[in-house]
Amino acid sequence: MSQLYVELVAADRKVWEGEAKQVSARTIEGELGILPGHTPLLGILVSGDVRIESMAGQVHAATIDSGFLSVDHDRVTIVAEAVDASRINA
Repeated sequence: MSQLYVELVAADRKVWEGEAKQVSARTIEGELGILPGHTPLLGILVSGDVRIESMAGQVHAATIDSGFLSVDHDRVTIVAEAVDASRINA
């Protein structure tokens, strides 16, 4: 089964990293869903939720203020100035 490797990073810390089935976030162009095999992408994120579904089916959600998202070879990097990670499960 294909998977994504995801890193969610705030300006001052790494918030979450791991393998995932899917990532969703809101860009300036609208809602974006990323699955394994997604074409390379660089997107500007707007304030809102980022949702990461782990390989175990657990959903990790965080609220970001703004930032960017990069996708390349099943590696997803999300960088935001501020991240409210109170809903991220360890």
